[in-house]
Amino acid sequence: MTTAVEAQVIAAAIAPAVAPGSDVVKRAGLVAAFIALVAIVLLPAATGLPAAGQMMLGILAFAVIVWMTEALDYAVSAVVIGALMVFLLAFTPDAAKPVTSATAATAAMGTGAALNLALSGFSNSAVALVAAACFIAAAMTATGLDRRIALVVLSRVDARTNHIVIGAMVVGFLLSFIVPSTTARVACLVPIMMGFILAFKVEKRSRFAGLLVITAAQTASIWNIGIKTAAAQNMVAAGFIQKQFQTTISWTEWFVAGAPFSALLTIALYFIMTRMMRPEMSEIAGGKETIRQQLEAIGKMTANEWKLLAIVLTLLGFWASEKALHDFDTASTTIAAIALMLLPRVGVMNWKTSQKGFPWGTVVLFAIGISVGTALLQTRAAGWLANLIVQHLGLQNASAFAILMLLSLFLIVIHLGFASATALASTMIPIVISVLGAVQTPGINVIGMTMLLQFVVSFGFILPVNAPQNMIAYGTDTFEARDFIRTGLMVTLAAAVLLVIFSLTYWPWMGYMTLSSPQ
Repeated sequence: MTTAVEAQVIAAAIAPAVAPGSDVVKRAGLVAAFIALVAIVLLPAATGLPAAGQMMLGILAFAVIVWMTEALDYAVSAVVIGALMVFLLAFTPDAAKPVTSATAATAAMGTGAALNLALSGFSNSAVALVAAACFIAAAMTATGLDRRIALVVLSRVDARTNHIVIGAMVVGFLLSFIVPSTTARVACLVPIMMGFILAFKVEKRSRFAGLLVITAAQTASIWNIGIKTAAAQNMVAAGFIQKQFQTTISWTEWFVAGAPFSALLTIALYFIMTRMMRPEMSEIAGGKETIRQQLEAIGKMTANEWKLLAIVLTLLGFWASEKALHDFDTASTTIAAIALMLLPRVGVMNWKTSQKGFPWGTVVLFAIGISVGTALLQTRAAGWLANLIVQHLGLQNASAFAILMLLSLFLIVIHLGFASATALASTMIPIVISVLGAVQTPGINVIGMTMLLQFVVSFGFILPVNAPQNMIAYGTDTFEARDFIRTGLMVTLAAAVLLVIFSLTYWPWMGYMTLSSPQ
């Protein structure tokens, strides 16, 4: 029979997704978050759930509602969540230490231990990688190298509208390797696309304009799946895997698993977009000349651009050869690259330049998100919740395929309520790891399955509010929200079909779903 705590947790998990943004939604979201927190904390303890675990489930419900409704700025929410962890966990026994009659009086964790847990995410190497990725994005912007790469690629295509779309997709693909920030990639691409639209004298609300901008945003999201360093949410999963299993998934291993999926979904995206938003014209008069003029206007490559290109290509080489030619992990080589970028004479920017628009709030959110996940695991809240999910969905003896499909469907649906894949990963990946550990399926590959489910976390294709890159595209006012939704639904459907195909063929063959490949 479902206990009161279980009822509260299930209600929080299946709460309807609402479009964040309005002041009413934000105020209601903040009130609802505190009500959920207090309700779960004050409910009678459930069997098998430690007191600290119950506190963490209350904090989890608070975080989910705040992140879904954007009731607080993400950076502010991270600070609030950290404070809640410190002061709620301080008065509960440490779940990792058994309480005896002799220690019962002094069993409370205390603010010192609780603070260490709340800040534990900052010691995760994945946080250093995310911060370093922000520096690379800043260097790209400071030198203009990302814009040059985009213009050079687009100058190689002719003036046919479909070819311009392909050019934009190729740019998005290439930048995914060297700009480890989805938001930064789209923020670079969108002004270039808008410049073309104006230079081509194309109507801003034309189908061609909407086609170009939506495609740029969706391409960026699609390659978050195939390239480990392309998005912060991937680092969340990698961080939890490293923390829980003391192992890492190398850049190449991630690429081999996800790149074929991304490549096929990119092809599907092209046909979906060019059919559902068929451009009014087949060719842009003077289009190639316009691109050439913009490329000439930025002049020859500067010394800083050459240096940055050399650094990022060398870094990409280290990423791709990890565990094959050397044992340097992704975070270590990336930090070394940032050090080179900031050195006098050798580097491409100084500290002051690197800080212009630097998203420190994103780094803080990322670290606190990992702290929440770590605390969910350490207080056994994630394990308790995982057992609840396994029992209610009948996953105890389900096949790896059935488990992947059910959890993927759950992640796709719940993503509708999140405006950040990083927040979604921080919330769900610890629970996913616990669910996979709780099932009794023989030979299930927990690490591989966690990686595959992380791919699904990047399926933010449906709503403009599902990802920052979508909102950047929507802010151009080149399309209606319904255009993004109807094309996004088809992209999600194509991704779901590919998910089924890959789960029955390629991924089992490669051993990502079970530890022994089928004969």
